[in-house]
Amino acid sequence: MVRYVLQKLLFMLISIFVLASATFFLMKAIPGNPFQSEKNVPPAIQERLNEQYGLNDPLGVQYLHYMNNLLHFDLGLSMKQQYTSVVDVIKNGFIYSLQLGIFAIILAIAAGIVLGLIAALNHRKFLDAFTIFIAVLGVSIPNFVVAAGLQYIFGVKLGWLSVAGLNDPTDFILPVVALSFLPAAFIARLTRSSMLEVLTADYIKTARAKGLSGRIILIRHALRNAILPVVTYVGPMTANIITGSVIIEQIFGIGGLGKSFVNSITNRDYTLIMGVTLFYAVILMLARFLTDIAYGLVDPRIKLSRKGG
Repeated sequence: MVRYVLQKLLFMLISIFVLASATFFLMKAIPGNPFQSEKNVPPAIQERLNEQYGLNDPLGVQYLHYMNNLLHFDLGLSMKQQYTSVVDVIKNGFIYSLQLGIFAIILAIAAGIVLGLIAALNHRKFLDAFTIFIAVLGVSIPNFVVAAGLQYIFGVKLGWLSVAGLNDPTDFILPVVALSFLPAAFIARLTRSSMLEVLTADYIKTARAKGLSGRIILIRHALRNAILPVVTYVGPMTANIITGSVIIEQIFGIGGLGKSFVNSITNRDYTLIMGVTLFYAVILMLARFLTDIAYGLVDPRIKLSRKGG
């Protein structure tokens, strides 16, 4: 187990190094520099800015300097936000993205599993058909359409909730629902199909023959095995929700990290683009790593060998 974890961590470090290098050289391959778009800036000042951020140094020197800063967890200063470090931008913006992500993940998992169980336990009945219909809608409709619809119904027409900002705890409701709608529908479909397969397994029939109650069979035997595909999906889903809330943040006027990332691309803020890209990549890798560990813990049939198999 320890060797498996260390091996995964080593692969993560290698992946981060490759991604950081690729992002750096891609940014440098873009023609021009961030200060050429500034209006009415004398060439002397532009030259001083290039010197301050090391843009006049040879490419190899810039790369070594950047990688050395990464080793010290220094992502540099934003080229557009004066005297503001990239780490501070990430801290200030990610708190909102993280809050939205956590609430959306909890709602998606809870709603998806409950709907999937309801559908499986009422196979070929009205509740099953209704749940499938909701799941198909959730997978088919983009989240920005769901967000706009929620704003119109609950914000404009009914006036129950605010359509923008996070000034009150209730302001989380609409963006969280919009962000969790698709993953909840996908989890519902996974749970339903997996539960239907498990309920027809021989060990479930044996448990029923022994006289175990339906609740014990459902929780201890069926659900634990049926939940494995969901566990596999939760890892990438978590990363996608936390890192993919850009559109939802824009629609609801939330100043999260996604908004800063979009602005950095528009402003050609090289250091902020590289910093946020690397930060998102680490989240994706950590989510995948934790998913691998959780999968082995949930399924007792899976044993991590000394070779990391």
